[in-house]
Amino acid sequence: MAPAGRLLSLLAAVLLAACATPGDAPPVSDPWAYPARAAEIRRPRSPEQPRYARPTPAEASRFLQQATFGATPQTLVALEKSGYARWLDAQFRTPQTLFLPAIEPAHAALETGKNLRQDLFFAEFWKASATAPDQLRQRVAFALSEIFVVSFDGSLSARVRGMASYWDMLGRNAFGDFRTFLEEVTRHPMMGTYLSHLKNRKEDPKSGRVPDENYAREILQLFTIGLHELNADGSAKLRDGQPIETYDLDDITGLAKVFTGFSYGGPGTTDAHFNRQSEEPRWDILPMKGYPKFHATSEKRFLGVVIAPQKTADPEGDLGIALDRLFRHPNVGPFFGRQLIQRLVTSNPSPAYVARVARAFDDNGAGVRGDMQAVLRAVLLDPEARTATPAGKLREPVLRLSQWMRAFGARSQSGEFLIASTDNPGNSLGQSPMRSPSVFNFFRPGFTPSGVAFGPRGLVAPELQLVSETSVAGYANFMQTTIEAGVGRAEGGQRDVQADYAPAAALADRPEALLDQVELLLMSQRLTPDARTRVLDAIRALPLPASGPGAERARRERVKLATLLVMVSPEYLVQK
Repeated sequence: MAPAGRLLSLLAAVLLAACATPGDAPPVSDPWAYPARAAEIRRPRSPEQPRYARPTPAEASRFLQQATFGATPQTLVALEKSGYARWLDAQFRTPQTLFLPAIEPAHAALETGKNLRQDLFFAEFWKASATAPDQLRQRVAFALSEIFVVSFDGSLSARVRGMASYWDMLGRNAFGDFRTFLEEVTRHPMMGTYLSHLKNRKEDPKSGRVPDENYAREILQLFTIGLHELNADGSAKLRDGQPIETYDLDDITGLAKVFTGFSYGGPGTTDAHFNRQSEEPRWDILPMKGYPKFHATSEKRFLGVVIAPQKTADPEGDLGIALDRLFRHPNVGPFFGRQLIQRLVTSNPSPAYVARVARAFDDNGAGVRGDMQAVLRAVLLDPEARTATPAGKLREPVLRLSQWMRAFGARSQSGEFLIASTDNPGNSLGQSPMRSPSVFNFFRPGFTPSGVAFGPRGLVAPELQLVSETSVAGYANFMQTTIEAGVGRAEGGQRDVQADYAPAAALADRPEALLDQVELLLMSQRLTPDARTRVLDAIRALPLPASGPGAERARRERVKLATLLVMVSPEYLVQK
């Protein structure tokens, strides 16, 4: 049995241990020259070096783990040359990679009564995460998809075109204005279907019907202001020692009336257009619009706002008033900002970090509120984000696979990245993009595992909500198979997505240089000395013929083993 196989029995214990853990070198033109500079890679920054002038290789890798789907040798070199600020500016200018145009031809070719497969969406996601030039936009879209949740797991299981449109909407607004984003989320027919405010009707005293309160509740609780009033640093405001609730049932009831009368978009205005999606073939990608006949005209009270009774229903005007009130609420900056930090940087940001991001949300420096570019700069360039600290976050399973693909230049044999659902925790990742089990995402932002390492210390670990004995073993087995044979649909005897190990294999006769490169790309040089020694011993234990038919295979096996051992290490699994 190969050393990798012999070590598998130990990997579950290693993974569980991880889950319990809460002067520059000059830029180079050859990305594979990094290992030749191992001493420079590991050299700490000089105290005199300006923090953001030019990142070291390890600092560049750490930044790219936060801001993209993973580092590549090429992006490391580019970031080292440009520095953080110019890299962000370039990403803000990079055109968006769109999912919907790739889905439309398959939708147009559908037979009557048939539905598109979710695999089409997953293929676009993995293609973008591995190859799209707009990495920051796509990574932020993924973060937003876990805050403003819609999911294939439920009423949207067959809405592949609509979900592609929703993803593109997230990406379109990732660098834009939060108020516009909030309205586009509210009007998107996938959100309207998922949280049931599409075709939501006004109250009817005769029948006892009341407006659906689902979206009103979640836009308050999950999308904008949260349950309790917050200070600018994200801490709860207190009254008599107790948190102050931001809203009550009357606020939900009043706000629910605002979300009545909205249904299918398009030019039609009849009752049939309100009631039947068949009247508008593009209903799943067009923004919902207001139908006055079905919109409540009674008084609407919420969050201190009063919309007086109306003789003529005004769904569009009422929606504007409600979203303006939510957008201006002082909770939004710290509430949304903290979640964005959690998705990109660390599970437990300090109050000062949250306050700095909230300040950027409130004012981008030019008096503009809700400027997403200013918020992202604040999140990613904050001293807590750029300085390695004990704080961090467990890497999401989806991001582990995307980082492997990018680190080793994985490409699709078909060109389509034919990777299906990765939901199964027993033999896959236990997570698929846009398939969370509920509107509360795959994990709650305030999830606190049991045990002395978290609760008593006031710490949270959201991603640990995905971890179990089954998922620990499943991930180890999945990554061993993926690293060895690729991932995705098998065609012609080979899995669709294959890594290119040739550049790394050239370093196989120098185990320390090989490990430097693997460690740099995947985890910014964070293995402990003891862990490095164990991994190096395992690499050296694999025989390496000097020549002959088995030499190249042996070189690749050393790369694969180094990669596997790094990707199941506690230091890798906890991103810091």
